[in-house]
Amino acid sequence: QVQLVESGGGLVQAGGSLRLSCAASGRTFSSYAMGWFRQAPGKEREFVVGISWNGGNRYYADSVKGRFTISRDNVKNMVYLQMNSLKPEDTAVYYCAAKAEVVTTDPRGYDYWGQGTQVTVSS
Repeated sequence: QVQLVESGGGLVQAGGSLRLSCAASGRTFSSYAMGWFRQAPGKEREFVVGISWNGGNRYYADSVKGRFTISRDNVKNMVYLQMNSLKPEDTAVYYCAAKAEVVTTDPRGYDYWGQGTQVTVSS
Protein backbone atom coordinates (compact mmCIF):
# COMPACT_ATOMS: atom_id res chain seq x y z
CA GLN A 1 0.00 0.00 0.00
CA VAL A 2 1.31 3.43 -1.00
CA GLN A 3 -0.24 6.79 -0.19
CA LEU A 4 0.73 9.74 -2.35
CA VAL A 5 0.39 13.46 -1.65
CA GLU A 6 1.30 16.09 -4.24
CA SER A 7 2.28 19.68 -3.53
CA GLY A 8 3.90 22.63 -5.24
CA GLY A 9 1.26 23.63 -7.73
CA GLY A 10 0.21 27.21 -8.28
CA LEU A 11 -0.15 30.08 -10.69
CA VAL A 12 2.84 31.07 -12.80
CA GLN A 13 3.40 33.20 -15.87
CA ALA A 14 4.38 31.66 -19.17
CA GLY A 15 8.11 31.01 -19.25
CA GLY A 16 8.24 30.50 -15.51
CA SER A 17 9.06 27.45 -13.43
CA LEU A 18 7.46 25.29 -10.78
CA ARG A 19 8.62 22.30 -8.83
CA LEU A 20 6.06 19.69 -7.89
CA SER A 21 6.67 17.25 -5.10
CA CYS A 22 5.05 13.92 -4.37
CA ALA A 23 5.42 12.52 -0.87
CA ALA A 24 4.91 8.78 -0.59
CA SER A 25 4.23 6.66 2.46
CA GLY A 26 4.77 2.95 2.60
CA ARG A 27 7.85 0.86 3.05
CA THR A 28 7.73 -0.51 -0.47
CA PHE A 29 7.92 2.87 -2.22
CA SER A 30 11.39 2.21 -3.61
CA SER A 31 10.10 -0.80 -5.51
CA TYR A 32 7.53 1.19 -7.50
CA ALA A 33 7.85 2.95 -10.81
CA MET A 34 6.46 6.46 -10.56
CA GLY A 35 4.69 8.67 -13.01
CA TRP A 36 3.29 12.16 -13.32
CA PHE A 37 0.09 12.62 -15.25
CA ARG A 38 -2.01 15.68 -15.94
CA GLN A 39 -5.60 16.37 -16.77
CA ALA A 40 -6.96 19.58 -18.22
CA PRO A 41 -10.68 20.43 -18.15
CA GLY A 42 -12.59 18.42 -20.71
CA LYS A 43 -9.57 16.31 -21.62
CA GLU A 44 -8.38 12.85 -20.76
CA ARG A 45 -5.67 12.23 -18.24
CA GLU A 46 -2.34 12.12 -20.04
CA PHE A 47 1.11 10.82 -19.27
CA VAL A 48 3.75 13.48 -18.64
CA VAL A 49 6.84 11.78 -17.26
CA GLY A 50 7.84 8.53 -15.59
CA ILE A 51 10.79 7.17 -13.66
CA SER A 52 11.86 3.62 -12.90
CA TRP A 53 12.11 2.28 -9.36
CA ASN A 54 15.81 3.10 -9.03
CA GLY A 55 15.78 6.29 -11.10
CA GLY A 56 17.85 4.70 -13.82
CA ASN A 57 15.31 5.25 -16.57
CA ARG A 58 13.20 8.29 -17.29
CA TYR A 59 10.46 8.71 -19.84
CA TYR A 60 9.02 11.96 -21.14
CA ALA A 61 6.06 12.90 -23.26
CA ASP A 62 7.18 14.73 -26.39
CA SER A 63 5.31 17.82 -25.29
CA VAL A 64 7.54 18.28 -22.22
CA LYS A 65 10.92 16.98 -23.36
CA GLY A 66 13.67 19.45 -22.63
CA ARG A 67 11.46 21.43 -20.24
CA PHE A 68 10.45 19.00 -17.49
CA THR A 69 12.66 16.80 -15.35
CA ILE A 70 11.59 14.00 -13.05
CA SER A 71 13.66 12.75 -10.14
CA ARG A 72 13.17 10.64 -7.05
CA ASP A 73 14.74 10.17 -3.63
CA ASN A 74 14.06 6.70 -2.30
CA VAL A 75 15.50 7.58 1.10
CA LYS A 76 13.05 10.43 1.59
CA ASN A 77 10.22 8.68 -0.28
CA MET A 78 9.84 11.63 -2.62
CA VAL A 79 9.33 12.20 -6.32
CA TYR A 80 9.87 15.58 -7.92
CA LEU A 81 8.83 17.22 -11.15
CA GLN A 82 10.82 20.28 -12.14
CA MET A 83 8.91 22.22 -14.77
CA ASN A 84 10.68 24.98 -16.68
CA SER A 85 9.66 27.17 -19.60
CA LEU A 86 6.04 26.63 -18.74
CA LYS A 87 3.39 27.26 -21.36
CA PRO A 88 -0.33 27.99 -21.02
CA GLU A 89 -1.04 24.55 -22.48
CA ASP A 90 0.67 23.00 -19.45
CA THR A 91 -2.27 24.18 -17.35
CA ALA A 92 -3.86 21.14 -15.70
CA VAL A 93 -4.24 19.20 -12.50
CA TYR A 94 -1.06 17.18 -12.03
CA TYR A 95 -1.20 13.75 -10.44
CA CYS A 96 1.51 11.56 -9.02
CA ALA A 97 1.03 7.81 -9.49
CA ALA A 98 2.76 4.57 -8.56
CA LYS A 99 2.83 1.16 -10.16
CA ALA A 100 4.69 -2.08 -9.85
CA GLU A 101 7.29 -3.07 -12.43
CA VAL A 102 7.98 -0.77 -15.34
CA VAL A 103 6.76 2.67 -16.31
CA THR A 104 3.87 2.77 -18.73
CA THR A 105 2.06 5.67 -20.31
CA ASP A 106 -1.42 4.24 -19.76
CA PRO A 107 -2.92 5.61 -16.53
CA ARG A 108 -4.94 2.41 -16.12
CA GLY A 109 -1.74 0.58 -15.31
CA TYR A 110 -1.11 2.56 -12.12
CA ASP A 111 -2.17 1.25 -8.77
CA TYR A 112 -1.96 4.32 -6.54
CA TRP A 113 -2.79 7.97 -7.12
CA GLY A 114 -2.47 11.22 -5.29
CA GLN A 115 -5.24 13.79 -5.05
CA GLY A 116 -3.62 16.12 -7.58
CA THR A 117 -2.27 19.65 -7.53
CA GLN A 118 -3.40 22.46 -9.80
CA VAL A 119 -0.91 24.14 -12.13
CA THR A 120 -2.07 27.24 -13.96
CA VAL A 121 0.12 29.01 -16.48
CA SER A 122 -1.00 32.46 -17.56
CA SER A 123 -0.09 33.97 -20.91
